Amino acid sequence: MTYKECIMRGYEELAKNPKSIFVGYNVKIGKGGGIFLNIPENKLFETPVAENLMTGIAIGLSIEGYLPILYFERFNFILNALDAIVNHLDKFESLSYGEYKPKVIIRAVIGGKNAPFYTGSTHTQDFTTAIRKMVNFNIIRLPLQELVISRMFEEAKISNKSVLIVEEKDLYDIILS
Repeated sequence: MTYKECIMRGYEELAKNPKSIFVGYNVKIGKGGGIFLNIPENKLFETPVAENLMTGIAIGLSIEGYLPILYFERFNFILNALDAIVNHLDKFESLSYGEYKPKVIIRAVIGGKNAPFYTGSTHTQDFTTAIRKMVNFNIIRLPLQELVISRMFEEAKISNKSVLIVEEKDLYDIILS
């Protein structure tokens, strides 16, 4: 099984939750880079290219009892949503004195650096370390091990907090052990 196929399987498992909904741009049109090919259409909520808006939508859906899976096509684009992620999603429970506990699973993709499709430095940065210092929820960097990836998706599913899942496009074709 490849890294990409393993990731696909993880999101397919999350889609089995009747309350899950995939939010972002290119979730329906581009199927999240092919990762969401097997996710039912009624679970895909296409948004405009407006990262702060789509993050706000995901937070609102979570407060209403849904399990949003928020998709950032490139990790770089998460910068446009950091206000909502750091100051709202991460702090909402504290700000509401425990009344609201939003949980959003965030998918961020580090863009490919391999030719011929290198999209430049504005699409290939990794902000894992910086964001770890800004939020109190778990950030998962998917390794090249099938069983570990499967376990990490399970942890994201059962966690009572938000989770950021980071994947690397350049690893999609690697066969896992």
